[in-house]
Amino acid sequence: MFRLAMALRSKGVLGLNERNANVIQRLNERRLYPLVDDKLRTKRLALAAGIAVPELYGVIGSQHDVRRLADLVGEHRDFVIKPAQGTGGDGILVVTGRSAAGQRLYQLADGELISSNGIRHHVSNIISGQYSFVGIRDRAMIEYRVETDPFFADVSFQGVPDVRVLVYRGYPVMAMVRLPTRRSRGKANLHQGAVGVGVDLATGRTLSGVLDNDIVYEHPDTGAAIGDLVMPQWDYFLALATRCHALTGLGYIGVDIVLDRFRGPLILELNARPGLNIQIANRAGLQGRMTTIDAWQGAEYSSEEKVARVREAFRTIRP
Repeated sequence: MFRLAMALRSKGVLGLNERNANVIQRLNERRLYPLVDDKLRTKRLALAAGIAVPELYGVIGSQHDVRRLADLVGEHRDFVIKPAQGTGGDGILVVTGRSAAGQRLYQLADGELISSNGIRHHVSNIISGQYSFVGIRDRAMIEYRVETDPFFADVSFQGVPDVRVLVYRGYPVMAMVRLPTRRSRGKANLHQGAVGVGVDLATGRTLSGVLDNDIVYEHPDTGAAIGDLVMPQWDYFLALATRCHALTGLGYIGVDIVLDRFRGPLILELNARPGLNIQIANRAGLQGRMTTIDAWQGAEYSSEEKVARVREAFRTIRP
């Protein structure tokens, strides 16, 4: 085990303990965590800064207000319900359609049907804290359902892929695309079975993928190749992620961005404790890149200038 740890360290791989002690504790002040742990606060911060996010239809913050759900949903045939302080994708309900007869049945992203009472029960569970970080009372957010861009049609199963950009001290340091699978039930969450695909920062071109710590080259459900896809609007993705450093004051964050077919890139959420499997997807360690960015500190650069620097410095050398 010691030899393995030393071998990984020699390749610049950042380990969990080192991430916690030398990166998160050093760069992320705990008082700032609520800015990203609370998705409602994150959304309002982003809107105030002119950053695009999925439209918020309404918020339910008490059991008494659950009866307002129908009014908040209105005539929307599709929408998303999520806990404001949820984690790991738990508690998110994606409604993709509703029945014409009285509109009392709703279809979920995985094809299952749920009644109006079932949705209200789910909202009630959110408010009671079933999906929050430490079981505290929460609020249910009802918002616009992102429409997957056709770019991802062949490499995604049911759900919406997202792009995770790690931002270190104000600079994008590594990125990957997370592709939903049948096993992840359409969610772009690696711990639930989604595929993480590395992205070359310089070009926006996808690399190999990771599924359960194994390297993969095809989507497990569609069979389509996941490498050599060039992400549209890649410069904008990186600039958007870079702006989130000033938005929160956190020195190490994961920025999750979706590509909507009608509205373009939208910030979905931020994470103050982003995982490390992104290194496997990129077949590269974070240590060397962080050291390079450390040397850049002290000078002021615009978001566009920061993006230009990392694209030049962290270009992936393909075999």
